[in-house]
Amino acid sequence: MKEQDFLNELKEIDLLQQALAILDWDAQTGMPDKASDYRSETVGYLYGKYFEKKVGPKISEALTYFGAHPEELSEVGAVALQLTKEEYELNHAVPNELMTEYSKATSLAQSAWQNAREKNDFSVYRDALAENIRLTKELIPYWKKEEATNYDVLLDQYEPKMTTEILDEVFAQVRDGIMAIRQELAEKGTEPETAFLSRKMTEGQQRKFVEKVIQDLGYDLTCGRLDTTIHPFATGINHKDVRLTTRWNETDFSMAVFGTIHEAGHGMYEQNIDEKFEYTPAHEGASMGIHESQSLFNEIIIGSNRQFWKKQYPFFQECAEGTFDDLEFDDFYKGLKRTQASLIRIEADTLTYVLHIIIRYEIEKMIFNGTASVDELPQIWNDKYEEYLGIRPENDLEGILQDVHWSGASFGYFPSYALGYMYAAQLLHAMQKEIAIDEVLASDDYSPIQNWLKTHIHQYGASRKPNQLILDATGESLNPQYLLDYLRGIYFDVYQIEE
Repeated sequence: MKEQDFLNELKEIDLLQQALAILDWDAQTGMPDKASDYRSETVGYLYGKYFEKKVGPKISEALTYFGAHPEELSEVGAVALQLTKEEYELNHAVPNELMTEYSKATSLAQSAWQNAREKNDFSVYRDALAENIRLTKELIPYWKKEEATNYDVLLDQYEPKMTTEILDEVFAQVRDGIMAIRQELAEKGTEPETAFLSRKMTEGQQRKFVEKVIQDLGYDLTCGRLDTTIHPFATGINHKDVRLTTRWNETDFSMAVFGTIHEAGHGMYEQNIDEKFEYTPAHEGASMGIHESQSLFNEIIIGSNRQFWKKQYPFFQECAEGTFDDLEFDDFYKGLKRTQASLIRIEADTLTYVLHIIIRYEIEKMIFNGTASVDELPQIWNDKYEEYLGIRPENDLEGILQDVHWSGASFGYFPSYALGYMYAAQLLHAMQKEIAIDEVLASDDYSPIQNWLKTHIHQYGASRKPNQLILDATGESLNPQYLLDYLRGIYFDVYQIEE
């Protein structure tokens, strides 16, 4: 077998994946409600072809041949072979019929989740979620390679080598640290005024602002677009077609502003992967934790920076056409960083955000390592919000129906957000040794930050593992203390607490 034959097969697989990505984006942005059954058939058919090729005879032949003749591969070919081997070993024993059924079920669940949200009724989604859980549990024995819990098997697919043992320890440290910060703010801090956050800013005004800001940050709109959806997401079809979505609220501008900045971080990552990896498994993010580190670096690290907002505030006022002209910058910035317990993850402030993730992590563990049933989940969800944040959802929409992830059977994904947050803070600590961050964000040119991230993270795609990327970029493995130090600095400043 020649290397080009192997790469051609990978390209065909990638082209099918791109088609599936476009169909998924369309299902979440513009597909008519009544088209869901037909779409699930189409997606199921294409996914069957895609999966068949991924574990088919040509891939098997390539793994055998180049396993014995690695010297015949180029650098890109060698990386592609390793990633293909990992994927093959994960899925080759899975019956094609099961994977086709799984794909169809997730397509139907997406529509069921949207309908349940519209009706504010978990029961509309209940059966589809139960089917996703059932099929995932059927797949786990095929995916399990060594001694591991069922949930560890799912975690590993989003963050290689991640385990519940590691997360239990890290999350306990972060949870306790955040609780301590919140207590100090409550006892010693001066809470900022936030009434201005509900002032009306039209969708058009918000769009004008965020489209300029995400381009300032480095997102290329000529290779992407921004659409409206229920739950914001980014879809990387290829590095010349990376699409963002957001949702708008004319009496809460922060939702779309920070949500779009977040998704642009995902988009910038996908747009900056080295072109030499295109059409191979390396032409995507290293892991969901690394992917989230890039979106959260945008949304929270840059989006919490005083100099960034001082620079952008005059343009924000201009876009709002007078609505905020009476508001001093300092009051605006402090109001943005107010912390309070809230029910919706994507609207959570930067201090309490990780608590929302820990809640989901603990529930997913209960589903796959424990005995929690589908019918118990809304009650478990509400109880945990009361335990961790002191507030209780009053309905399903602000409770268990708020996230899209389970409709896609993305169990094990949620911890990536918290890991990404920790990675982002650690990357900031390393970046500050080389770049004067405040000076860059006060200027008209953010490229030093963009270039640092491209050099250390983006360009490699999935050719390096997440633990290696973080070690190479920062000089140490994951250290959650950087996040706690960062949060303490931001919130003590805003709440006027002397260290």
